[in-house]
Amino acid sequence: MFYLDEVEIPNINHFATQGSSGGRAGIINADFISAVDFYSGAFPANRSDMLSGLFELKLTEGNKEKLKMRASLGASEVAVTADGPIGENTSYILSVRRSYLQFLFDAIGLPFLPTFTDYQLKIKTKLNKNNELRIISLGALDEFALNLGIEEPTEEQKYILDFLPVNEQWSYAIGAVYKHFRKNSYQTVVISRNMLNNSSYKYFNNDKSQMKILDYKSQEIENKLRMEQTYYKAGYKIISSINTEYDKYNNDTKRLIFYNNALTNINYFTDLYMFKWGASIQMSKQFLNNRLTLSAGLRADANNYSKSMSNMLEQISPRLSANFMITPKLSFNCNSGRYYQLPAYTTLGYKDKDGVLINKENNLKYIQSDQIIAGFQYDYSDKIIFTVEGFTKFYSKYPFSLKDSISLAIKGTEDGVIGDEAVISTGKGKAYGMEFMNRIKLTNKFNMILSYTLVNSTFEDKNQNDVPTTWDSRHIISFTASQNLKYNWQIGAKWRFVSGLPYTPYDMDLSANRIAWDIQGRPYYDVNQINALRLNNFHQLDIRVDKKFFFKKWSLMTYLDIQNAYNFAADQPDYLIRETNPDGSYKLQNNNTEYVLKSVDSDSGLLLPTIGIIIEF
Repeated sequence: MFYLDEVEIPNINHFATQGSSGGRAGIINADFISAVDFYSGAFPANRSDMLSGLFELKLTEGNKEKLKMRASLGASEVAVTADGPIGENTSYILSVRRSYLQFLFDAIGLPFLPTFTDYQLKIKTKLNKNNELRIISLGALDEFALNLGIEEPTEEQKYILDFLPVNEQWSYAIGAVYKHFRKNSYQTVVISRNMLNNSSYKYFNNDKSQMKILDYKSQEIENKLRMEQTYYKAGYKIISSINTEYDKYNNDTKRLIFYNNALTNINYFTDLYMFKWGASIQMSKQFLNNRLTLSAGLRADANNYSKSMSNMLEQISPRLSANFMITPKLSFNCNSGRYYQLPAYTTLGYKDKDGVLINKENNLKYIQSDQIIAGFQYDYSDKIIFTVEGFTKFYSKYPFSLKDSISLAIKGTEDGVIGDEAVISTGKGKAYGMEFMNRIKLTNKFNMILSYTLVNSTFEDKNQNDVPTTWDSRHIISFTASQNLKYNWQIGAKWRFVSGLPYTPYDMDLSANRIAWDIQGRPYYDVNQINALRLNNFHQLDIRVDKKFFFKKWSLMTYLDIQNAYNFAADQPDYLIRETNPDGSYKLQNNNTEYVLKSVDSDSGLLLPTIGIIIEF
């Protein structure tokens, strides 16, 4: 879950995968961010609906004295930012970005052409010494077109064009945060609205004169109200909250699939309205001359989707955390808790062929996660910190696909929509591992973050066997460093290593079926061998050099950014494509009922140098 200056932002990515939190590019302009707090556990009780992580992003304040402008031109986008005062007690900051990725992708011959536009706005006003108001908003428009103008496309390009749909998304979020300060407390009221509009379509052979095999339109609309009180008394900090939502989900799906050896027409319309409500309380206090800090919280949530979710007592979320300073430099941290998350709207709103909300009939429940996390932090100095942490997380009541007999947690995100199918709340899984991190921050000189993560993530299949999830990366190493040099030069580098991710082999018999292939445009996975294979390890080095020039009333920054500096070819599953005859037609067999298939290597790697310019005045 993501919060931007205390406003919940469900969609922070361009080209988002509906039903998950993933996406291809971030909406938030990094120039706006002043600080980020990340929680991998011990989630604050006043934050709901998350299982794995919480990002609390804080935005910079607008300039209170004069107007400032910033324009940047990079390899993929152009951006303009303005901030300044509005009257004596109000400031603003506004950013607008527009990508031109489609020109870059067209130039290098990629079969898809993405374009995005976004904006971001923050207004803050000091009403008086006890009251302030912030308004936060961001929005995005994403267009994903096919590059049908490629002359003599390669086998790989034609394969991608055969299955990718045309997609358009737009989203926005807007919220107001009001704070009232008193002597020993302050109150916060947050009102917000967010919306995601997602549509995609696909014609057979990308020919609009032929049948439409996919026509998808969906909207997610949420209206939220949250009230919090933060109170300080006798060394205690107490935060209580209540929240409510009125949400709407629309889905108009027309799609042809090949299932149980026959063409199946998926055709339904959903117009779902939901009320959600929740409450929380959290208390923390320091003991033993401030060496021990304890925090305990309780949260409960419910909604009116079904009887299985309407009782708050069924979603009680207790949590407890502790921090103990063993020495002035060494501390021990631990936390445990039970957390709940509502399944995606795509799952809540799915209807069967009879127009029934089948997952409601299947008694769909909140997803549950029980977690224990513990570790040590060693502060060598205020600028050099070492941490090591172990974690274990147990998942239950996870949506389990009735079509494929696997947990939705195992599925990837390549289809653009996740969860629009019949499920039951029986999925179980676990994740455990450890993380080491070293952070060095020497003022105006050298900054470095080095981390190593060991993780094992599995979910049970239909036979109760543990199957690796698509994200079971096992070993992750990340190294980021930057050095300020003389004469306003700066150099930075990022290197990352990820163990080979699991993937599922193809079902060769089903994929060769002519009708099955034609309706999907690509091969089918073997659901009896989910994530049975692994890719080779991945690693990549990115380098960036910056130079700043300062003038009387303006400044100029230029940079050279080199992605994949040593041109590493990342391993990917081979493409399975149809063989062709000399005349370009596809080879057939078994009385013309099956295609002849072959594998094509799909290793990808591209050294990508770019030059950027940033002007401030």
